[in-house]
Amino acid sequence: MSPSRTSLAAAGAAVVVVALDQVSKGLVRDALELGERHELVAGVRLVNVRNSGIAFGFLSGGGALLVAGTAIALLALVFFFVTHTGRPLVWLPTGLMIGGAIGNLIDRAREGSVTDFVKFPHFPAFNVADMAITVGVVALIYVLEGPPSRRGGLDAA
Repeated sequence: MSPSRTSLAAAGAAVVVVALDQVSKGLVRDALELGERHELVAGVRLVNVRNSGIAFGFLSGGGALLVAGTAIALLALVFFFVTHTGRPLVWLPTGLMIGGAIGNLIDRAREGSVTDFVKFPHFPAFNVADMAITVGVVALIYVLEGPPSRRGGLDAA
């Protein structure tokens, strides 16, 4: 894919993530009172909580430091992307991570914290942006490292 098509694909993925993130958060804020929880299935809850930290509640209360850190991480990601547009599938993790970061930055700018709404037992609540960032990191590792090789397995003999 050409660099321009790769950039368009990354931008498209980011726009989809931001849209899904903002719509889902809006629906949760409209449907549930702050702090309200509803059991969905097998311990998974739909909640309406605020997170002043980064993904999954880490570094709560970081304020301006978190915004600055996110901006630096976004710049580093964009630099990496621009210098690696020829790498197959690099647009996908880039779009996921940029979209997730922007989705959460929109909340921080608007409300000072991020709306989280999916809660698994023994795990902090999270949202669509957090999911996109997490999947984006895993996808980036795959893009950089390639599929796992079958070293030392039964076929090696």
